[in-house]
Amino acid sequence: MKKNKILGFSNHSKKNNYKYLLLENGFSKKDLEVGCKILKSGKITMNVETRKFEEAFAKKLNVKYAVMTNSGSSANLLSTFAACNPLRKNRFRKGDEVILPALCWPTSLWPLYQAGLKIKFVDINPETLNVNADELISKITKRTKVITLVNVLGSSSENNKIINYAKKKNIIVIEDNCEGLGAKLNNKYLGTFGDFGTFSFFYSHQITSGEGGMVLCKNKEDYEILVSLRSHGWSRSNNSKQYIKNAKKYPKLDPRYIFMNQGFNLRPSDIQAVMGSSQFKRLGQFIKIRTSNRERIISSLKKDPRWNNQFRFIKIPKNIFPSYMGLPILLNKSMNKKVKMELLFYLESKGIETRPILTGNFLNQPSIKLFRINKNKFKFRGAQSVEDLGFLIGLHTKKIKNRHLNLIKNSLFHIDYLMKNV
Repeated sequence: MKKNKILGFSNHSKKNNYKYLLLENGFSKKDLEVGCKILKSGKITMNVETRKFEEAFAKKLNVKYAVMTNSGSSANLLSTFAACNPLRKNRFRKGDEVILPALCWPTSLWPLYQAGLKIKFVDINPETLNVNADELISKITKRTKVITLVNVLGSSSENNKIINYAKKKNIIVIEDNCEGLGAKLNNKYLGTFGDFGTFSFFYSHQITSGEGGMVLCKNKEDYEILVSLRSHGWSRSNNSKQYIKNAKKYPKLDPRYIFMNQGFNLRPSDIQAVMGSSQFKRLGQFIKIRTSNRERIISSLKKDPRWNNQFRFIKIPKNIFPSYMGLPILLNKSMNKKVKMELLFYLESKGIETRPILTGNFLNQPSIKLFRINKNKFKFRGAQSVEDLGFLIGLHTKKIKNRHLNLIKNSLFHIDYLMKNV
């Protein structure tokens, strides 16, 4: 394979050349109208519409509190620093240990590192893309104070088993559900199992507000910490009773500008809130269409005379109701990374946009070496297998067209030629 082939992948300057994109414009006329209405009003910063969306989101997922952020990554950052905040009774401290999957997104990891936690990775099952509960539990030590679960591409691990064990050990659980809005385990929404659950409304996810995210929590203590941290540590970000209390306690300070905590500016805009809220009303419809598109693509491949188990698709346990945002595909175990990369280049040349599954094995990233996180150089065969043999194509919120179905099918079966000639 020529080295310069890689440079042609997903060049956004050539985006219009794609025939089948990773994602399509998911905004409806209604979404755009409500966004423009807020823009025209001049009241675009976080306000009433944000609170309305938070309340609707929490109600739908049957959780007491929801706090909107400007991105899913910010949701992870916010939940991490809430979990170690001095105002929280059960908090982790600098030097404590956190366990998270080797198959993850950078912002699943870096807030944990930035908060001073010692990082311990656990491998994943390449058949499901998620961690095995027993393997994760075996990694827990007396130093383990946090577990981060990453629900990959709308499916999950055995979250209930992990959560139950964590509760016994008083371990904080952050559930990164940025890719799994609407998915359920045992009829309970993913993102509601842990102490904190995070969501992303990025352009390619189940719903979108362009950018945007959400943190779920279950008690008032966490909620007030989250709200304060989101807005500079501001006292006025909390309820009016707290505002009056702080004003009386600190009479020499302007009551409008009392900062009770450390903080960030992770606030969304009301534009994001109304567009996200508009999309949220159609979540069930989006899940149904994406599920149908996935089934049609897989069925068309398996019914084709050329089918010979060249590809594998992730296994969804019976107790999981998935919420897809893309189609992960893994090559047969007999193949290798060179064949996969040649196939990806071919797919891209045919106008099919591709991506890795998350980042593959994140332990291979140069940032890991830079910050000396994997000093023992542990190998993670499951995550490595996903990196070597896996990739992702899009699942859209509109019914897939036959011409796109045939394009995907015929392009993927180019693998037979590559197996003989690479």
